[in-house]
Amino acid sequence: MPVLDRCFLEVGRSWRTGEILLPTYMGTLPTYHSGSLSCELPEIIEMVKLLWKSKNELQTVIQKELQSNEEVLASLPGDARVRGPTGVLSERRGSYPFIDYRLLNNTAHSGEIGTKKKVKRLLSFQRYFHASRLLRGIVPQASLHLLDEDYLGQARHMLSKVGMWNFDIFLFDRLTNGNSLVTLLCHLFNVHGLIHHFQLDMVKLHRFLVMVQEDYHNQNPYHNAVHAADVTQAMHCYLKEPKLASYLTPLDIMLGLLAAAAHDVDHPGVNQPFLIKTKHHLASLYQNTSVLENHHWRSTVGMLRESRLLAHLSKEITQDIEQQLGSLILSTDINRQDEFLDRFRAHLANEDLSLTDADHRHFMLQIALKCADICNPCRVWELSKQWSERVCEEFYRQGDLERKFGLEISPLCNQQKDSIPNIQVGFINYIAEPLFLEWSRFTGQTPLSEKMLSHLRKNRAKWRGLIHKHCSKDNDHLLPVTDQEGKEDQKISEGGAL
Repeated sequence: MPVLDRCFLEVGRSWRTGEILLPTYMGTLPTYHSGSLSCELPEIIEMVKLLWKSKNELQTVIQKELQSNEEVLASLPGDARVRGPTGVLSERRGSYPFIDYRLLNNTAHSGEIGTKKKVKRLLSFQRYFHASRLLRGIVPQASLHLLDEDYLGQARHMLSKVGMWNFDIFLFDRLTNGNSLVTLLCHLFNVHGLIHHFQLDMVKLHRFLVMVQEDYHNQNPYHNAVHAADVTQAMHCYLKEPKLASYLTPLDIMLGLLAAAAHDVDHPGVNQPFLIKTKHHLASLYQNTSVLENHHWRSTVGMLRESRLLAHLSKEITQDIEQQLGSLILSTDINRQDEFLDRFRAHLANEDLSLTDADHRHFMLQIALKCADICNPCRVWELSKQWSERVCEEFYRQGDLERKFGLEISPLCNQQKDSIPNIQVGFINYIAEPLFLEWSRFTGQTPLSEKMLSHLRKNRAKWRGLIHKHCSKDNDHLLPVTDQEGKEDQKISEGGAL
């Protein structure tokens, strides 16, 4: 039996018997530290060396298969979605919103995307071949690193404090060699007893989580796998709040963690208005409504089916999980912020939230996910500042693209006019603070809620200090601070940009 097959077999046995294992990574290949597998590490290392010696041969094979894959893509009929036995549409793996800038250049002048053949290639499988090679066990052409034992020990130590609000996801991602999302989810599924409760196959779970992590785009400054891991860690903290924890079922917890991990999967690094005005196929597919969120949901369903993670569950349970995941992920649409906030306020004012009711619990999972998705201003300054710079960098990149192709620059995306401090102050005032104030009312002003609001107010004060400092240097070129903040607030309240 091949080394990796034995490795996976032993891992599955160990998890079913309750042994706690911490996965480490060689690229995308998992190894696990336990007594039964320690003697096989030299074999795995030797196997990696042999695979890398055949790099030239692999390149030849890849070129041939790429050519074959192109022929398959050209013959695909219709859109890239498939209907499963449960009736929920899913998008095939790798059908992310690929932005072909050559076609975009034509679009800016002609108003059309391009030929039907080009649309088909845009529609699906831009990265499908890469994914399928991974599933067949072919080593990708990227550096493989075995985690140093010291790093592994630090990562394990960090996981023991994963429920603390000052958890540094950037450090954790470095300690896990860029596998923060997979490592974190494996740990949380074990901590919450979800693997045992749902009788999940550890190999299938790992395969699914690797799919999700790889379908985030590392070239995105903000919407990448580290953001997903950060949102998942925040969701874990919220699920532990006493007001919620005593009512949540294992299904609620699994849905919350899965939705947090996959809520931005396959994000292209541009927002919905950009996809609409460039006539992207996803905008047409979802009729300009929650375009990205629908894509994140359908992509997640596709990966669940491809990994067969839930194949052992009944059709009714699987369908319910897929639908509830969709409801959770769709709630992260920033354009629906007022809708959820008004409903949340009404429940709190009427004191009619009953968490013994499944619908009310689901609504609170939606609110928790929305909080986790925009919790960056509530982190300590050192972490919050990094996230703010990252999200604004992504906005500015979109603005540069729009300028390059003669499109109207979207709100908050003009680096010459929209400064990071002004964007952040507006976002805190109009989006973050109203939601977290209501969350604090719901939880009963717990230590976590108080800490988040304290960080949020301190961070806003620091951003305002930076605005004043900048204005004092360039007083002749900037508006007064209050006017400048007002303009940014108006932009955010009108359209939202996350």
